[in-house]
Amino acid sequence: MRGTLAAGFVAFIAILAVNGLHATEYNNFVLLADAFRHGHVWIDWPGPYIDALAWSGRHYVIEAPLPALLLLPAVAIWGTAANQTALAAFLAAIAVGAGWEIGRRLEVPAVTRVWLCGFLLLGTDLFWAAMYGDVWFIAHVSAAAFSLLALVELLGKKRAWLVALYAVCAIESRFSLILAVPVYAALLTLDVPGDVRRRRLFIFGATLVPFVLLWVAYNQARWGVPYDVGYTAWYHQDSAGQPDGSPFGLVYVPNQLYSFFVRFPNQIGQAPFLVPTYDGVALTWTSPALLLALFARGPRAFVIALWAATALVAVPNLTYYVNGYAQFGMRHALDFEPFLFVLMALALRRGIDALWATLCAWSIFAGAWGIWFWKTFYRHQ
Repeated sequence: MRGTLAAGFVAFIAILAVNGLHATEYNNFVLLADAFRHGHVWIDWPGPYIDALAWSGRHYVIEAPLPALLLLPAVAIWGTAANQTALAAFLAAIAVGAGWEIGRRLEVPAVTRVWLCGFLLLGTDLFWAAMYGDVWFIAHVSAAAFSLLALVELLGKKRAWLVALYAVCAIESRFSLILAVPVYAALLTLDVPGDVRRRRLFIFGATLVPFVLLWVAYNQARWGVPYDVGYTAWYHQDSAGQPDGSPFGLVYVPNQLYSFFVRFPNQIGQAPFLVPTYDGVALTWTSPALLLALFARGPRAFVIALWAATALVAVPNLTYYVNGYAQFGMRHALDFEPFLFVLMALALRRGIDALWATLCAWSIFAGAWGIWFWKTFYRHQ
C-alpha cells in the first residue's frame, strides 16, 4: 500500500511542479457544479470560449457530469473560483497509484512497476491532460482513473458492487466506457461456482440500476427526453459536423486510423526540428511501448476479456467525427489504454528487458517532449 500511495504522490507532485496547478479557464465542470449547487442543470454561460450546447434558451454542458459532482465540495467553498485543474491532477495521481497496485497484484517486479507507471503517466496523454485540466481533458483523466480502479478490484476481492460503482464513475466521465460494462460482468464470473456467479451478477446489475434511473432523470431535466441528445445536437451545430445525421459513422474511420497510427510531427529545418501538430501525434510515435500488450499470454480468459474491452471502447473513438483536435498524442486513447496497461503488466510479470525498457523510455521521453513543447509554444499556462 505504501508503494501505491508513493506512486500517486510522485505523480501529483510532478504535475504540480510542471504546471503549478494553474486553474483552467475551460472550467465547464466548475460551472456545472455551481449549477447543481443552485438546483438546476443549465450553466450560467460566460461566453463562447466555454463549449456548451444552446438548447431552449439555456446552455448545457454535454460532457458526462462526474467531474462536476466531484467538484461540488470545492465549489461549495470557493464558488466558481474552484480549481478544476487541481482535481485533474488528483485523479491522475489516483490513476498512477492504481497502476502501481495493478502491477503489485500481478506480482510484477518493483523496478518494472516503476517503468510501467512512468509509461502510464508520461507515455500516454495522462500527464498532459491532467496538467491543463480543461473540460475535455479532465474527462479522460477521470475515466482512466476509475477504469484502473475497477481493474484493481477485479484483480483482488472482486466485490461486484464496487466494480459497478467504479464502472459508473468511468461512464459518467466518458460515455464510451459503457461498452466495458459487459466485460466487467464477464470478469466477475470467471473461475467461480454457479451460485457465486449468479450472486455477483445480481449485485453488479442491482448497483447499476439507481445510476441508470438518475441518468434518465438528468436527461429529462436537460433535453426533455430520457436519453442523451447532447452530442448529436452539438454535431449539428458544430462547424466540423453536419446539419443532420449522427456524429458517429464509418466515414470517419480512415481519418481516425490515420490519426491514431500514422500522423507524424511536422518537420522543419531549424530547432526544434520536429513540431507536434496541434491536433495530435499518432500512438505509433508517442506510445510505442503499447506493443507490449500483444505479448500478454495469460490467464487466457482474462487476456481475451481485456482485448475485448479495448476493442469495444475504441469503437466510438474510431468512428467519431473529430479526433480530439487539441492534444499532444491521442487523448481519446486514454479511454481504452487502462485495459492495455493491464495487458502490458501481464506481459512483464517476469521483469522488463532492454528492448521493452527502451520502448518505455522512448514513450516517456516523447511525452515529456510534448509537455515541454505545448507549454513553450502552444499554451504557457
